[in-house]
Amino acid sequence: MGPGNGGRGRLGSVLSGLVVAVGCVLFLGGFGWGAVEYRPYTVPTDSMSPTVKAGDRVLAQRISGDAVRRGDVVVFTDRQWGDMPMVKRVVGIGGDKVACCDTGGRLTVNGEAIAEPYVGKLPGGRVSGGDFDATVPAGQLFLLGDQRNVSLDSRVHLEDPGQGSVPRSAVDARVDAVIWPSPGFLGRPAGFAALPGGVSVAGPVRPLVGAVVLGAVLIMVGAAYGPLAQRRAKRRAARARSGRSGEGVSARAGN
Repeated sequence: MGPGNGGRGRLGSVLSGLVVAVGCVLFLGGFGWGAVEYRPYTVPTDSMSPTVKAGDRVLAQRISGDAVRRGDVVVFTDRQWGDMPMVKRVVGIGGDKVACCDTGGRLTVNGEAIAEPYVGKLPGGRVSGGDFDATVPAGQLFLLGDQRNVSLDSRVHLEDPGQGSVPRSAVDARVDAVIWPSPGFLGRPAGFAALPGGVSVAGPVRPLVGAVVLGAVLIMVGAAYGPLAQRRAKRRAARARSGRSGEGVSARAGN
C-alpha cells in the first residue's frame, strides 16, 4: 500500500472515531440530561384526552409548584383526590375566580373567556356539562381534565376545603411530551397567555430529544464510515499495484 492510500485509510479511521465519539457524547449526554430534568409517567385514564390518552407514556419535567402557570398539564398527588399520581390541566391559580359557562359555553377566569381548542366539546359546544364557579385560595391550583364529560377533577371537589383546589406543593412535574405510542410535544395554550403571569416557558425536551437522535445518527454514520473508508483505501492500493505491475510488464516486453 502506498503512503497516500495508507494516509487516506488512517484519516478515515480517525474521522470515524471522532464522529462516533461526538455521537456518544450527545447520545449519553442527552439521556443523562433527560434523567435529571424529566420523569416518565403512564397516563392512567382518558380524562386528558385528546391531549394525552389512557396508556400514553409521557415525559414530565421535574418542577416545583411555584413554577406552575395556567394552562400547564401537571402530574400531582393529593390525598383528597386518592393519594395517587394524577394528570390534569391547571386552569386557575391563587386569587383567580374560575367559572363556567359563559353564553358561548366557555370557561372564564376572572371574567375573561378562555379559548380551549384542546377540550373535547360537549353538546351545545360547552366545555363543561354543568355550571360551576370557584375562587382559588392563595397557594392553590384549580385543575380540570380536557375530556370533561369523564374527568373527575376540581368540579367534583367543590365542596371540599379550598373549593376543589390543590396546593402547589402537590405538583411533582409538568408534562412536556408524549413518547409512546404516538410521540409528540405539548405546546403551551395561547388562551391563558393574556392573563397576568402568562404561560410557562417550554422545557428543554426538544433540544434533549434532538441531542439523543443526532447522537444516535452520528454513532451509526461514524461506525459505518470507518470500514467503508478502509475498503476504499484498499481498493485504491490494489489498483495502484495493478497499474505498477502493468507498467513493469510493458517495459520488459519493450526490451
